[in-house]
Amino acid sequence: ELGWSESIPYLDRPPSPLEFYREWVSPNKPCIIRNAISHWPALEKWTSAYLREVVGPKVVSVAVTPNGYADAVFQDRFVMPEERQMPFMDLLDIVEKKVTSPNIFYVQKQCSNLTEEFPELVCDVQPDIPWMSEALGKKPDAVNFWLGESAAVTSLHKDHYENLYCVISGEKHFLLHPPSDRPFIPYELYQPATYQVSEDGSFEIVDEKSEEKVPWIPLDPLNPNLERYPEYAQAKPLQCTVKAGEMLYLPSLWFHHVQQSHGCIAVNYWYDMEYDLKYSYYQLLDCLTKALKV
Repeated sequence: ELGWSESIPYLDRPPSPLEFYREWVSPNKPCIIRNAISHWPALEKWTSAYLREVVGPKVVSVAVTPNGYADAVFQDRFVMPEERQMPFMDLLDIVEKKVTSPNIFYVQKQCSNLTEEFPELVCDVQPDIPWMSEALGKKPDAVNFWLGESAAVTSLHKDHYENLYCVISGEKHFLLHPPSDRPFIPYELYQPATYQVSEDGSFEIVDEKSEEKVPWIPLDPLNPNLERYPEYAQAKPLQCTVKAGEMLYLPSLWFHHVQQSHGCIAVNYWYDMEYDLKYSYYQLLDCLTKALKV
């Protein structure tokens, strides 16, 4: 009813800045763009052998969990991953199954880790997306590098960013909800906690007692508990697969759940959203949803 299509549309070329802002950013609609990153050297160069040579023994931040769910609700806690510092080549050994581990590893640190931890790789992509930077009149707040196992899953959530998600190799599988689905998506407050490795190698969940409770979505959209969350039956998820060489425009405030093929490599660009009427409308919808539940 608000103009969302039943599938994510494809563009065969990157748009002009004005066209992109007018047709996609302003109406807050996602799309998949082909041929936007076909000129990137990374598409050909980022093999395991190349990454070993260029990054190799460098120590990087890796999220480690026992179940593949980082930043997700588990055992009535909002549990964050163990952030392990390890040589990048050791991670590649795990991803390539040269070394076995009962745990799940994922490079997913969202602090512009491409520029902060992997500056050697920036020349193989771009520091920003020029037509997006012109459309929004700003540079990205963060450019992130993603590499992990297929068991690593990103739980349903939303971000206050205009997100350009570029897949270098493998595939990313997105389940999306527009902001207008907010009344059907449950939020609850959870005690924040972190996975920590004990002496025997097993994980324990340690509460971050000094931190405030975190609002998060407890529902798994792939297997929703409709007895507990019946409103979700009225939501209308969209699903899409972003393949190597493709770019997903994920608009601000859209809910998304992400899976990936094993060893998938991606780079995404986060541009801060405009806190305009669109944001105000979402805040109104959020407040009305909370008020109805009370």
